[in-house]
Amino acid sequence: MRDIERRTYDVELRAAEDGAGIVGYAAVFNSESRLIGGAFKEVILPGAFKRAVVEDDVRALWNHDQNYVLGRTKSGTLRLREDDHGLHTETDPPDTQWARDFRESIRRGDVDQMSFSFKVPEGGDRWEQRGRELVRYVSEVELFDISPVTFPAYEATTVSARALAMSETLNQDITAAEDAGAGAPAVDGDGEQRAEARRRLARLRLELSAKQFSGDDE
Repeated sequence: MRDIERRTYDVELRAAEDGAGIVGYAAVFNSESRLIGGAFKEVILPGAFKRAVVEDDVRALWNHDQNYVLGRTKSGTLRLREDDHGLHTETDPPDTQWARDFRESIRRGDVDQMSFSFKVPEGGDRWEQRGRELVRYVSEVELFDISPVTFPAYEATTVSARALAMSETLNQDITAAEDAGAGAPAVDGDGEQRAEARRRLARLRLELSAKQFSGDDE
């Protein structure tokens, strides 16, 4: 099973006009991330949350702390929907002192970022290679929680071990093929070696774009 991952976005997060709720975006579409784990970049595609907003029992937490539950989709106190921008969230926090304090921090602008916890199911992502840069396109997620965060949980510490291992392997294989001379002209005596390197590099790129590395956990 793949590890739970987290992503953080600088998005609109505010107290609702009535002062009681919390409104914001937990994710945005078609926005290329910073370099994740020093290994790859990532894009969340429209439709990635389509199933999750209907089927998953998602919690709204404060700083991903399960002791501070702000809302839950099952109870109707957390409402999620996809729009053209991303994953829109509306939360009705409990009428408790700690929740009122949290809302005040958001109202003041002290907390203005959101994060979400997720897994990518089999077939829910694909990988593309651009030069020596890998980009992961996420088309479906299993959603666990969304959370206003004081300090973002940066991607380097929350990316799945599987995704990092995959990107490292792909980068190593592509580099090895390029270093073997896949892109250089052949000279006397090494034509077959360079031709094989070119074939290997082509196979790697084909696997990245066509096979899409969709998640066999072998």
